[in-house]
Amino acid sequence: MRTSGTWGLAALLLGAATVAAQEEVQALRQEVEALRRKVESLEAELKQARPDSARELETQIELFNLRLEGLERRQGELEQRPSGVSLRLIDISASVLVAAGSSTVGEEDLGLLQAGGHDPSQRGFTLQQMELSLQGAVDPYFRGDIFVITFIDPEGETQLELEEAYLSSTSLPANLQLRAGNYFTEFGRLNPTHPHTWDFVDQPVVNGRMFGPDGLRSPGARLSWLAPTPFFLELIGGMQNARGETVGSFLSNDEAGLPGGRPVTDRSVQSLEDLLYSVRAATSFELGDESTVLFGGSALFGPNSSGGDTRTQIWGLDAYYKWKALSNDQGWPFFTAQAEAMWRNFEADAFDDGTVTFDARTLQDRGFYAQVVWGPLRPWALGARADYANGDHAGGDPLRERRVRLSPNVTFYPSHFSKVRLQYNWDRAQFLNDHAEHSLWLQMEFLFGAHGAHTF
Repeated sequence: MRTSGTWGLAALLLGAATVAAQEEVQALRQEVEALRRKVESLEAELKQARPDSARELETQIELFNLRLEGLERRQGELEQRPSGVSLRLIDISASVLVAAGSSTVGEEDLGLLQAGGHDPSQRGFTLQQMELSLQGAVDPYFRGDIFVITFIDPEGETQLELEEAYLSSTSLPANLQLRAGNYFTEFGRLNPTHPHTWDFVDQPVVNGRMFGPDGLRSPGARLSWLAPTPFFLELIGGMQNARGETVGSFLSNDEAGLPGGRPVTDRSVQSLEDLLYSVRAATSFELGDESTVLFGGSALFGPNSSGGDTRTQIWGLDAYYKWKALSNDQGWPFFTAQAEAMWRNFEADAFDDGTVTFDARTLQDRGFYAQVVWGPLRPWALGARADYANGDHAGGDPLRERRVRLSPNVTFYPSHFSKVRLQYNWDRAQFLNDHAEHSLWLQMEFLFGAHGAHTF
């Protein structure tokens, strides 16, 4: 009985200590999150601050970062206690996108018209995706981000994908940040983002052509540098694997295919030249107290699987403008304008198997989209987007022939955690004999849990 009582008391004390540690970590978590949000807010202000106020903001950021470092150290000590309970600072959230609609295009061609992997591409209902995200601090030196998605394809099969999983450094000197893992390549404005942050039901035509249905993402690492300039200037360089279905313009596999219907060559990685390299520069300026403009340029270089030494280059320019009234109602009224233009040079090798013959040539593709979104009054937003894409020597490839699309929409936001969007698409595609086609989509989204702010 004495032994049982001793073990019972020990278990009670251990349980009390564990509860106390959990409560302390929870309190620390709340304070850390509040401080982190404050630092992020100050850093955003600093990027757009005038020179006379920048020094004061830098001082505040330094003080908050010192406090944040101490809190994270204390949290780490608590997490290492032998309590038998693993405690981590982590945010878990989920978002669901569902669409319903129809089109004048038959279902056999609708998948080519709606080429995005999460676009509604069938008549009736589409579960575009359910995204589960896990984000948080690993330790004082790294944070982690994991995004897992599931969706139902047009054949009714449930698909599961690890969309992103990467570490980002938080304490490198000289305004440097390292990211490593599986992530969306930071090319332009749309590719690094997730569908639930988009202003339209589907992805632009040019993005699908250049990067494939699921966007350009692959395992690798990149380094970014925030220049110590009075205005925002960021430079990014990275390298990633060039092989797989999510790098369709490079060492694509059979499932993704190649531009122009070219056959896939089995090409192995022999050296660093067989990796995908990306560079990006972005800068922003404040235009008065209510407006901000951002300009960016991106480039990609890597091998492609058309031949033994063929390569691909993709170039892009992007611009973004945002106006938000100083006196606003939870962000309304606002106005944004965004545009991206892209060019691709795809070196295609000669091929002749006795029945099919292709000449060696460089296939060139180009395209752009431009969009505006106006929020006149909370909780409504009106949007419009224009798409264009074309490629030379398309050879009957519907994913390279001329395309034009116009897409107006209206979005209702019941709260920050849900939205309802109605969008009309007017399409004219060369592979559909340039006939005007019409599609109407109703999209609904809900999300719950903690989720970070969207990228500016």
